[in-house]
Amino acid sequence: MALNLVKLCVGCDSIETLAAWIDFRLEEKRAAGLLPEQFHTTRMVPKRVEELLAGGSLYWVIKGNIQCRQRLLEIRTFTDDEGINRCHLVLEPKIIPTEWQPRRAFQGWRYLNAEDAPLDEAAGKSGRAALPAELRRELAELGLL
Repeated sequence: MALNLVKLCVGCDSIETLAAWIDFRLEEKRAAGLLPEQFHTTRMVPKRVEELLAGGSLYWVIKGNIQCRQRLLEIRTFTDDEGINRCHLVLEPKIIPTEWQPRRAFQGWRYLNAEDAPLDEAAGKSGRAALPAELRRELAELGLL
């Protein structure tokens, strides 16, 4: 069974904002003649790499709820210019909306077992996917989702 990561999506207030940021960064890389791949840089390197790469995803917490995920493609370690070990979490640029799952703020990333991960929105049974994003946000802020 695949293992996942969960991380706060700092600076994004919606899935649409995240998607726009990804598109912008990929286009920026294409324009610079670089390989257009998406990755997230983190200081801590996961120890359970094999489990994560066996179908795992990075679940994004946006505005206090897990709202979407991206499939993990590769985990690359490197040392930055200051001599600090870091890690690139290489992600599939496709965003997969999930059922919303409340999550308190935390630093860094956390492991997320498959059985604890929210269902993909298309596989869910709640019908929340039919609600406009703004309405979902307001209902979540009121604690009704």
